[in-house]
Amino acid sequence: MGLGLVDLGAPLEEQVRALTAACEDIGFFRIPLDSIPSEVAEAAWAAATEFFALPEAVKREVEFPEPGYPYGYSPLGFESLAKSLGDSAAPPDMKESLSVGPDCGRAVVSPAAQEWIRSPSLWPAAVPELRAAWTAYYRALSDVAARLMSVMACALELPSDYFRPLIDRPITSMRALHYPADGSAGQPSGLRAGAHADYGTLTILRTDDVGGLQIDDGAGDWIDVESDPATFIVNLGDSISQWTNGRWPSTVHRVVPRPQARQSMAFFHMANWDATIECLPGCESSDGTALHEPVLAGPWLMQKFQSTVL
Repeated sequence: MGLGLVDLGAPLEEQVRALTAACEDIGFFRIPLDSIPSEVAEAAWAAATEFFALPEAVKREVEFPEPGYPYGYSPLGFESLAKSLGDSAAPPDMKESLSVGPDCGRAVVSPAAQEWIRSPSLWPAAVPELRAAWTAYYRALSDVAARLMSVMACALELPSDYFRPLIDRPITSMRALHYPADGSAGQPSGLRAGAHADYGTLTILRTDDVGGLQIDDGAGDWIDVESDPATFIVNLGDSISQWTNGRWPSTVHRVVPRPQARQSMAFFHMANWDATIECLPGCESSDGTALHEPVLAGPWLMQKFQSTVL
């Protein structure tokens, strides 16, 4: 499947048209990789590659320190994303990852309720350049996400700055992932990431040229997404689906094994912890009702994240 392109350098009306078509269809689209400086993108990617090449014992020096901690290294089989959709029998995901949190962004004074999401990120001493490279990447994509949210507001016939007070203290996180090759020595077969929908506003994903990402077409079939290392893949999360009353879907997706190892980096943009996610003006059903009860973004995220940990 080829995904529509939203060029952030194009006139606004073109961005709105392309984004609307994608969001109303499958909730996935692409933006050019050069939406951020190339040196920022490459430094972050290279640091992730270097980290995953470390011995297992070294990577585990920044392993999640306790159950439910949101950031750090997770080995193969640490979580099962399909459990976030209520599949209690789902097997563990065959991937490893390194996750960091909002401390990559600008400092935010937070109340005690946000202590969990603003836990310190754990930085590997064995790759000393990773922290600076990932912080620059995180901040660059934060700016891109804010621009996309502005375009989304325009597409929904809202003021361009509508979402600004809802995302000015975001609880965004970022994760690099390594998926082992299918059948590689000592590695079990199985889904690399089980079927799930993302939880926040949008995800900005960079991948290599190895496939494996699939989208649920809603009719029982899984559609392969073409790999294109020259673009980011962007998909909508549950918050956007709830804000738009289902008009824009948070599409279920998964990662299946491939004969080659695969690397990706996912930037999970989230609203503020205390942002209320409820039906937007103009998105009500024909009878004036909303499909979802209002939720607070932070507690919603925490509940979904902790449901996947094995």
